[in-house]
Amino acid sequence: MRKTRIILITIIAMIGFLLVGCGNASNEASGDSDGSAKKFRLGMVAAQNSVQHQAAEKFAKLVKEKTNGSIDIAVFPAGQIGSDESLGQDLSRGTLEFAFLNQGSMSGMDKLFDFHYLPYIVSNYAQADKLFYGDGIIPQTMTETLAKHGIKALGWYELEFRALSNSKKTVTTPEDFKGLKLRVPGSQAIMGFFNGVGAQAVTIAMPELYTALQQGTVDGQDNGLLITYDNKLHETNQYYTRLNHVFATGTIAMSDKTFESLSEDEQKALKEAAKETQEWEIAEQRDVTESYVEKMKEEGVEVTELTPEQIAVFQEIGVKVWEDLYDTYGQDRIEKLKEEVEAVKDVK
Repeated sequence: MRKTRIILITIIAMIGFLLVGCGNASNEASGDSDGSAKKFRLGMVAAQNSVQHQAAEKFAKLVKEKTNGSIDIAVFPAGQIGSDESLGQDLSRGTLEFAFLNQGSMSGMDKLFDFHYLPYIVSNYAQADKLFYGDGIIPQTMTETLAKHGIKALGWYELEFRALSNSKKTVTTPEDFKGLKLRVPGSQAIMGFFNGVGAQAVTIAMPELYTALQQGTVDGQDNGLLITYDNKLHETNQYYTRLNHVFATGTIAMSDKTFESLSEDEQKALKEAAKETQEWEIAEQRDVTESYVEKMKEEGVEVTELTPEQIAVFQEIGVKVWEDLYDTYGQDRIEKLKEEVEAVKDVK
């Protein structure tokens, strides 16, 4: 009996030794031999499986690879841990490490966050590449304003050209906006544009938008094709007009406090991961955009493409909004943007 007990104890000890060995091998393979991986969170309002969500997961994977497992990021899409403004506040306080941040919805924190939402800055991707992703006044303003609030911009991601959906009627002229109550993000620029065409614009946080449309709190909303479809906003809005009034981008953002707590190698890895993610997301976003038109149509949505002449009418109204917002964004900043717009007006 005693001999049997000794044999059992020996077997159990050997199994324990093997399990520990496997665990150590696994940790060493991930670069986390002492089990001290930094566990961080990344919040975002974009829908589950959207291009933005896929990009965030790609970013997290790249960071883990490039840091040999020393940084492990869990991604929380669909507003699970807050709206854009609350995500921004948490980054600023250092209670959240990362976010794919739609800073245009954060004007409650700083009025300059929606400077890039001025109507009709660009009309095509080639112009957008020069003004939104280079070193011009838009990325400069976004980077500096985020930094002022303790948020580091690692890179950018694309949110497409915004448009209008509504549950009431086809919209092709400013007169068609009369009587429509529309949700807009917390942006003076977008609100100014829609008020200018005769709509009633109200601010509602993105996580609350579907319910607001479903309950008839608002008749419609402005967002791009992918955001509208991925968040199922088209289910209650069967009319969609491609106004292209705003080209939108977001920030691959992190808390300054977190960034400064990392080693130089880890900081470098984050920047490299953000750059690769930015390039992938922009290409993927543009690649799938037109397929979403067909998806919307297949589900009973009337998608209206405006003629250049119809767009010109809206552009005239939109450009007037710029001067109305001198006090909001600063006259010098807007005049600088006008110079940049003029310089790329013939770029196709």
